[in-house]
Amino acid sequence: MKRVSMRKISEVLRLHFKLGLSLRQSANATGTSRGSVSNYCTRFKELAVDIDRFLSLNEMMQEQLFYPECGCGITPQASKVMPDYITIHHELKKKQQSKVTLALLHEEYKEAHPTNAYSYTQFREHYVRFLNQINPSMRQVHIAGEKVFVDYSGLTIPIVNQKTGEVYKAQIFVAVLGASGYTFVHASYSQKQRDFILSHVLAYDFFGGTPKIVVPDNLKSAVIKHSKKEGVVINESYAALARHYTMAVTPARPYKPKDKAKVELGVKGIQRWILARLRHHTFFSVDELNAALSNLLDLYNHKIIKRIAKSRTELFKELDQPFLQALPLQRYLYKEFKEATVAQNYHIFLEGCEYSVPYQYLGLRVQVWHSSHSVDIHYKGTKIAIHPKLHFVGQVSTLHEHMPSHHQYQSEKTNPGRFLNWANTIGAHTLS
Repeated sequence: MKRVSMRKISEVLRLHFKLGLSLRQSANATGTSRGSVSNYCTRFKELAVDIDRFLSLNEMMQEQLFYPECGCGITPQASKVMPDYITIHHELKKKQQSKVTLALLHEEYKEAHPTNAYSYTQFREHYVRFLNQINPSMRQVHIAGEKVFVDYSGLTIPIVNQKTGEVYKAQIFVAVLGASGYTFVHASYSQKQRDFILSHVLAYDFFGGTPKIVVPDNLKSAVIKHSKKEGVVINESYAALARHYTMAVTPARPYKPKDKAKVELGVKGIQRWILARLRHHTFFSVDELNAALSNLLDLYNHKIIKRIAKSRTELFKELDQPFLQALPLQRYLYKEFKEATVAQNYHIFLEGCEYSVPYQYLGLRVQVWHSSHSVDIHYKGTKIAIHPKLHFVGQVSTLHEHMPSHHQYQSEKTNPGRFLNWANTIGAHTLS
């Protein structure tokens, strides 16, 4: 069958993906059948290539991407044994630990089939063809135990306040391990940092360990800035979470969909197989919603992936689980971060309250970590003060040892307890 010119296919893709024309409109504009247009668009989606990048290539390069089997001159031969590329693909995911290469796997394949094995060139080309038959996230060779991808679903679930009837939109957090696709999902009332970090902590508990790298999208709760000029600036609270779990943060690059293909497919799977099933349910709290999500999540992770013939749970136990880092002894306790300048009264201001620091730090810039229970104040990495968290505007927490000596004297001089102790030395009637 005669192949359509790459120029026409490129124009179809430009109209549909660049200009947003429908399949029918693109077909009419190019004189191509709607079925062919649908096939071109489906094939292009599987490439996981940015449309602008694709259009910038010449026709020969576009054709090599679009028809990777073209020009290889290889067809399956009855006299040769086709390698088990599913097993080979899984072996390559473990290459960081086992140092295995495609060349070594070919040598082992030849040893097993000395008289009817493909050459290395054919072996490699058939593997490339195998990769182009599976989805974009599986196509990437993610190293076992190396990465977890995190993002929020665009779809939300309504939560009804039984007392007022007010409806809240629960946000759906999704975490996907790179090698296995093993997935965690958690609902919260917002995407704010406190909820965002709690979802991570629960995900790591669910996995029973942590990979080396977390790949978030460019949410403000994770990334303050991500540009070529200034580089990546990670939110300090999110960086502290990563340090606690001995992880690195490598955000997905803006406008690079391939960087987050794994989690985007995970989000789609969660939307289709879990959130869609809950569309007729009414929930009155996120706890109730999370209980329902948990039950469906087990079914989702146990679902067999047709092209791989294994479930995400099986892949997790085989690939990611053996290489995850052990969890720390204590869960991460969420703390917010801010910087403050020590005022003339050797106190810093935080949420309408004042907390003292040693007077020697007067006028200096300090780092403040605060939770619902405590306030820790640091200067250049050294903790210089700790206070219980105050909860009412106007309250002041002053430690005696933070005062200059003349302030300590004045404080003791005007301390009511000091007068009571003095009266008690005279007698009970004086004290009363």
